[in-house]
Amino acid sequence: MLNNICDKKLCSGCAVCKSLCPKNAISMVADESGFLYPTVNTFQCIDCGICKKVCPVLSNNNAIYNGQIIKAYAAINNNEEIRLESSSGGIFTLIAERVLNDGGVVFGAAFDKDFNVIHTYTDTIDGLKQFRGSKYVQSVIGETFLQAREFLESGRIVLFSGTPCQIAGLYSFLDKKYDNLITQDLICHGVPSPAVWRKYIDYREKISHSRVRGMTFRRKNSGWKTYSVSFEFSNDTEYVAKLTDDPYMQVFLHNLCLRQSCYNCKFKTVSRQADITLADFWGIEKVLPEMDDNKGTSLVLIHSDKGSELLDSIKTNIIIKDANLTDSIINNPSVKTSAIDNGLRESFLRDLNTDDFDELRKKYCGNSFGARLRRKVAALKRRIVRIK
Repeated sequence: MLNNICDKKLCSGCAVCKSLCPKNAISMVADESGFLYPTVNTFQCIDCGICKKVCPVLSNNNAIYNGQIIKAYAAINNNEEIRLESSSGGIFTLIAERVLNDGGVVFGAAFDKDFNVIHTYTDTIDGLKQFRGSKYVQSVIGETFLQAREFLESGRIVLFSGTPCQIAGLYSFLDKKYDNLITQDLICHGVPSPAVWRKYIDYREKISHSRVRGMTFRRKNSGWKTYSVSFEFSNDTEYVAKLTDDPYMQVFLHNLCLRQSCYNCKFKTVSRQADITLADFWGIEKVLPEMDDNKGTSLVLIHSDKGSELLDSIKTNIIIKDANLTDSIINNPSVKTSAIDNGLRESFLRDLNTDDFDELRKKYCGNSFGARLRRKVAALKRRIVRIK
């Protein structure tokens, strides 16, 4: 049976419904676009309603919000090696190390051996490397909510890092506050399809005639503001392209492959459920130019006393300055604004099964007459729909 828990256009894929189903009647199944959605086995379902009660996107669900922001900061990790491996200023690693040094556990998004993006955990410093850097693919939550609860109940500190919808799912799953839980979210543009990502990996491997052995979405060889996508292959070749030239990033930034809920995200807000929000401090050169060397500066938003105390504990290892909240987010519209549906998502995903990836990029993101006409027609249709 298809998902009958919430509207598919709203479902964020957090999997809390699956995790809490008392009869294990819910499975997370990929649809034709590669996104996981809850599928209910009607023979096992007892109509208890728990899945709807815990769904974070339903209007009657009571979210745990920390309230207004306490502080906004610009911050840089003093360890330049870690900073260059990180998407922005390298603050996540220091926060995570603090938790691990206190005997805690850290959850985050990582690549598995086949470069699928999954949520997992570590309790070692060496294990943090897998979490560094952006992952422009929706991660599979798997059993991590259950694992986090087990650690929390045993008394260990847990740092859970994820997208705002994943943090909302975690809080709904736990259904109570834990003093030993710290949550950290990010400012999210939207989550791309795992199927599109797999298609791109296959495309890159076909061109290189070799398997991928390493990749980075945010390599800073050309600087932080014009970062590059890079792949390393088993035959010792390498692919490096600036974000504006890489086909996958073009598709992502044109909003062609995002989850449907990302176009009407219920978690776009300045006040967050998480204790800490970490993001790129875009526009730092205007706000605090002395904090800008084009190697990455983090925007840190503190939403709770717990988050404030954790940040205080790492201040000896960072360069940090107070920032005005309005100035901090003015160049990062994804804080409050959902991705724009350009009207071409469905046709792009249909063509995914037949077209070569570079042909897809040219067809939907290129500057040819046909590509530009396609975008104009889609934009006109959107205007007509809005008027109606």
